Amino acid sequence: MEFTIGGRLEVRITPADVGKRVSVRRRTDGGGTGVEFTDAVGVLTSWQSGVVSITRKSGESVHIVESSLVAGKVVPAAPARRRGPAASFEELAAVTARAWQPVESEALGDWRLRAAGGFTRRANSVLPLGDPGLPLGEAFGRVRRWYGERDLPAYIQPATGAEGAQEVLCAELERHGWRREVSAEVRIAALAPVGDREAEVSAVRLSREPDAAWLARYQRFSTPGPHVLRVLGSGPSVWFASVPGSGDAPDAIGRCVVDGRWAGFMAVEVAPAQRRRGLATTVMTALARRALDEGASAAWLQVEEDNEGARALYDGMGFTDHHRYHHYRSA
Repeated sequence: MEFTIGGRLEVRITPADVGKRVSVRRRTDGGGTGVEFTDAVGVLTSWQSGVVSITRKSGESVHIVESSLVAGKVVPAAPARRRGPAASFEELAAVTARAWQPVESEALGDWRLRAAGGFTRRANSVLPLGDPGLPLGEAFGRVRRWYGERDLPAYIQPATGAEGAQEVLCAELERHGWRREVSAEVRIAALAPVGDREAEVSAVRLSREPDAAWLARYQRFSTPGPHVLRVLGSGPSVWFASVPGSGDAPDAIGRCVVDGRWAGFMAVEVAPAQRRRGLATTVMTALARRALDEGASAAWLQVEEDNEGARALYDGMGFTDHHRYHHYRSA
């Protein structure tokens, strides 16, 4: 990371650069070993009262005392990926939203307030794309009232880590007392390699609706009701997969939504006693082949940051990180 001009370190950023991607270097206490330096890269989200705030790709906020800065510069957006499909944040945010639709929604400017009886945060949170049409403080108040009228906690789902994402909004949410609860990675891959994997897909059953057995395996089906089935069935072209087992519930299940060139994979679950047999791969392969038949060419999925097993599986299938989204809850 090069900061120097003619051998001198320089701070070449100002408060006017808020909203831009920057790289900075600061002095830190070396713990008795002398002065040390730490670097940070992310979006400059505020510069107030002598404190510089940077939001990293992960959504983590870094607060730096201005006097400790020794170098800083504006840097270009992260380079495009060399493999997998090209996708803008705006395109992928719209596709992922169509694959998991709420029961009720209302516009707040360009924001979309969503509710589904509390079934999953994704269907019960604000999708904040664009301008809410109000000052942020007022918009946050409207959001709190809207969810309060439905006896639901107020959540907002901003994203970080891609050009056009919402690091500045994340910083404003924290400043107004909202707390980040859960973060997830949105990953993408070429679809054909997923469908071309060697897997015994003849045992996989595909259907347009989830039956009682599929729902029995689905871990999130703890609050049954019509709102759950409406969310699960939402999307342009929805498929459910199951691998029958010896009991009432399948050994493995999955859900796929085909939307133009995109195929989204969700609810891939395997019975604990049947794990490490490749059933998750088998389910995704069968769904990928159906999506390819419908003309899709790109794949996406969402995985929570602490789900190490799923992340390792998706790494092996060629999925790479595109951006991350975060659920902020009102205090």
